[in-house]
Amino acid sequence: MRFGTYNLLNGLVITTGAVGERAVASAVALLDADVLALQEVDYLQERSGVSNQAAIAAAASAARWWRFAPAVTGDPTGRWAPADPLSQPNGPAYGVALVSRRPVLAWAARWFPAAPVPMPLHVPGRRGLVPVRDHPRVALAAVIDTADRPFTVVATHLSFVPGWNIRQLRSITRWLATMPGPRIILGDLNLPGTVPRLVTGWSQLARVPTYPAWHPRVQWDHVLTSGIEHAAVRSVATHRFPVSDHAALTVDIHM
Repeated sequence: MRFGTYNLLNGLVITTGAVGERAVASAVALLDADVLALQEVDYLQERSGVSNQAAIAAAASAARWWRFAPAVTGDPTGRWAPADPLSQPNGPAYGVALVSRRPVLAWAARWFPAAPVPMPLHVPGRRGLVPVRDHPRVALAAVIDTADRPFTVVATHLSFVPGWNIRQLRSITRWLATMPGPRIILGDLNLPGTVPRLVTGWSQLARVPTYPAWHPRVQWDHVLTSGIEHAAVRSVATHRFPVSDHAALTVDIHM
């Protein structure tokens, strides 16, 4: 099975500043993932053409089972409100998504409050460091069925605030202990290199740089697992598309 994670950056094409459904659909289709976690996903946002990016990704993947989990409703760059990650938003929202070609037996989600302090960050299209306010985060879990046994996959996008993201990751691993194993975490963890493995004690199935997409130097995007050995990994690949400042990451695993 191919597992993937991709930070969409709300579908932004870095070279043109445009956002479009075709660019998102093309990138997702080329990944050809059986289970795909998406971060920075827009839902009915003006900046992305009032589209449902999770639905676009599911159609492009030919995935019958999918879900969008909002972290916030409203404009994530302006006025927003906390969201129920398992509810269907009534208007614009922003969060993560998980799409699966394999049947999903159950969904679950955890919501995390925003870090209380802004952080200076590099923002696409702006020079230098810009103070950026954090927003709430969400982890979306799916219990996926197979012929042999079910397993659990989580899609998440952790805070960029140091320490805050570590607390979130540890909370996710404790939460997952109650769900069927093996367990896989897919996402932009905003933690570099081997830090996620050291924090969790889980296996890190891919050790490759994913950011920035045009010249990757650091790994923010990860595939962590509890219950799957490295020997089960058949291939690891990064994929550079016009969409996003992150490269997508896929791992083929013998399940």
